[in-house]
Amino acid sequence: MSKKELQELKRVTIRFAGDSGDGMQLTGGQFSDSTALAGYDLITLPDYPAEIRAPAGTLFGVSGFQIQFSSEPVHTPGDTPDVLVAMNPAALKVNLKHMKDNAILIINTDAFTKRNLELAKYESNPLEDGSLKGYQVFPVNITTLTREALKDSPLSVKDKDRCKNFFALGMTYWMFSREMDTTIEWIEEKFKNKPELAEANKKALNAGYSYALATEIFTTHFKVPRAKKKPGKYRNITGNEAIALGLITAAKKANKELFLGSYPITPASEILHELSKYRHYDVKTFQAEDEIGGIGSALGASYTGALGVTTTSGPGIALKSEFMGLAVMVELPLVIVDIQRGGPSTGLPTKTEQADLLQVMYGRNGEAPIPVIAAYSPADCFRAAFEACEVALKFNMPVVLLSDGYIANGAEPWRIPAVENIPEIKVEYVTKSDDYKPYERDPETLARYIALPGTPGLEHHIGGLEKDESGNVSYVPENHDKMVRIRAEKVERVGNYVKEPELMGKDSGELLVISWGSTYGTIYNALEEIWQEYDNVSWYHLRWVNPLPKALGKIIKNFKKVLVPEINLGQLVKIIRAEYLVDAKSFNRVRGLPLQTGEVVEAIKTTLKG
Repeated sequence: MSKKELQELKRVTIRFAGDSGDGMQLTGGQFSDSTALAGYDLITLPDYPAEIRAPAGTLFGVSGFQIQFSSEPVHTPGDTPDVLVAMNPAALKVNLKHMKDNAILIINTDAFTKRNLELAKYESNPLEDGSLKGYQVFPVNITTLTREALKDSPLSVKDKDRCKNFFALGMTYWMFSREMDTTIEWIEEKFKNKPELAEANKKALNAGYSYALATEIFTTHFKVPRAKKKPGKYRNITGNEAIALGLITAAKKANKELFLGSYPITPASEILHELSKYRHYDVKTFQAEDEIGGIGSALGASYTGALGVTTTSGPGIALKSEFMGLAVMVELPLVIVDIQRGGPSTGLPTKTEQADLLQVMYGRNGEAPIPVIAAYSPADCFRAAFEACEVALKFNMPVVLLSDGYIANGAEPWRIPAVENIPEIKVEYVTKSDDYKPYERDPETLARYIALPGTPGLEHHIGGLEKDESGNVSYVPENHDKMVRIRAEKVERVGNYVKEPELMGKDSGELLVISWGSTYGTIYNALEEIWQEYDNVSWYHLRWVNPLPKALGKIIKNFKKVLVPEINLGQLVKIIRAEYLVDAKSFNRVRGLPLQTGEVVEAIKTTLKG
């Protein structure tokens, strides 16, 4: 080891890629966990096909996992990887166009058979035809070496071959100076009831590490200095895990039982799975027969005094829309979590998109406004979920929390907040009244006063038909006009209680960039680059999309041009144009992937040049 060069880098982006059955998500997850525990900042991007097991060796069956880690703050999983671990020809072909010049390619040569090359649409072997010139190619017969390491194992050849991802992981652990203890502990726990599998995976991991250490083809390994972080306790967390913890924390701070009524749908299902682990923390999870049953049960739970939550993605929002309208009408707290994915219809269920904004804003019959908050990173999902619950309980109304596939499945280090620093959520109910009126309201928030069903002497009506203050059905035109306006005003008043975004840059200038949701990290990186050359560009990232920040109307008038980057065909930009009557321009990419820093930089420069 002393004979090999140790090179220091500031940041690295690695992509693991192979067939759906090659364990690339597991491999990337283990590398991420060890990287987080080693003290680096990171963000990940799992990228896999929708099929449970796509045909082996095909281009559309490639599964990938990308991670960028650094000694400095990381905001994206990286535009162009520095390292690709390709387990077969299809993985190489799909990902090569995204790699940096002179990138490191670690390639499993055993998979480059005639059949696999044909499946990947290669006319000749790229390892032999010179097409990889300009890259640092490390050909390794990973499958053969894994079998050799496990020659004494009682496992079948097929099961031995399934350990090759750990051999590849071991090589990358050596290459980037990682400890293997965390992964070894994970293997022992994961396969504690199958000791032969545990032993085989550990052997493969150690064999990969030893091979990289001993072989002459790896002449250099790398070290990235640890990131300087605020003191505290950290854990690596995905967006869906963070949402689950945010919901539980809000329920505890409100002294309420948490009820999740949900129907499994990619990429939201993980929240259901995660919350089901916390049944001992007053958490009830109900897997309904369909999307309508999920939201109906959650609204019923809220009616009885629990914190009702339902989770879904775009197709599920379409089915839940009638119950969302009912929640608006009966004015009960409800949190609707929408993890956006590629559409329309079934679309790209495992890919990311920001195309549900107009749906959650307007996709209901009648005048049915609902507040909408959008998380901007995996760790931020905790705070966004907590804040959505706060508003739902304070204003007695449904709230939509938007995330997307990228931040739901991606991960980053999260600094666990001190419990005492998380605010209590005060919830009060009417318990006594000589003349209870269910639609009588708090003068500041306009939240109606709620009496829980079964409270003696406070029997009352609520329902989908229009009511007057007493709860009686009313067809009086003036009353309907009054109630419609009250419900809309209640949404606007949310803006009085939530923190407004900070304007990044000068108060006025040539260009204002407005963004929302998961584009935050990409635009953060892009603006850091832009500000080195231009000082007339500012940035405003929306957290609450409905209501829009009160300051935005004044801010937007101080800039000559407005640019709105989105992973859709221009949804927020339509709202901005309609609300503020400005000629806002959009920058759109709808590829099932996050925006890239370089393309946003170019879009900003193009807009500045007119």
